[in-house]
Amino acid sequence: MKIICIGRNYADHAKELNNPVPSKPLVFMKPPSALLVNNKPLYYPEFTNNLHYEAEIVLKIGRNGRHVQPEFAHKYYEQIGLGIDFTARDIQSQCKEKGHPWEIAKGFDHSAVVSAFSPLSDFDSSAISFELKKNGTAVQNGNTKDLIFNFDYIIQYVSTYFKLQMGDLIFTGTPAGVGPVQIGDHLEGFLEGKKMLDCKIK
Repeated sequence: MKIICIGRNYADHAKELNNPVPSKPLVFMKPPSALLVNNKPLYYPEFTNNLHYEAEIVLKIGRNGRHVQPEFAHKYYEQIGLGIDFTARDIQSQCKEKGHPWEIAKGFDHSAVVSAFSPLSDFDSSAISFELKKNGTAVQNGNTKDLIFNFDYIIQYVSTYFKLQMGDLIFTGTPAGVGPVQIGDHLEGFLEGKKMLDCKIK
C-alpha cells in the first residue's frame, strides 16, 4: 500500500506559503507506517516545534493500473475519505534550504491521518466541500472545484510513474488555512458537513 500525496494543489495554499503555483502536480510519498486511522490520537513528535495540520480529500484506489488514460481515470477510485497530512514545518524549511527531500518532515510515523471512506457516488465529485475545525473553530474550508489538478488528472499523472494498486491512497492537496497544533488541541474533519475525522493531539 502506497500513500501518494499531491502538494500545492490549491492556488491559495501555495500563495500562503509563498510558493509558486505548480504547472505540474508536485508528488511526494509517505510510507505505510505514516498511517493513523480509527480516530486515534497523534502524539506530538519530539523532533519538531512547529507541527502543522493540512486537511485533504483522500482517494482510495480500487483497481490496479499504470499509464492510465484520461478517459479511464475515473474508474480507478470509487471511495473518498478525509485526511490530515501532518507536516513538521520547521524540518521541511530546513530541508528546502539545503535542497534535501522532505520525507523526514512529511513521512514520519502517524503523519497521515485518514478517516473511514464513503462512496464517491454520494458526492458531486467536481464540487465536494470539506472543513477542518481546531478546538471547535473552523480553520480550513476547501472545495474540489478549486483544485488546480482534478482527481482524474492526478490519477493519469501519478500512474505514469507509479503503478497504482488496490488500496493505495492519494492525498489530493490542502486548501489555505494550514497552521500549527499544540498538545491538547482537538481536530475534527467534515465532508459535506458530515463529521468524518476526530484527532486529538497528545
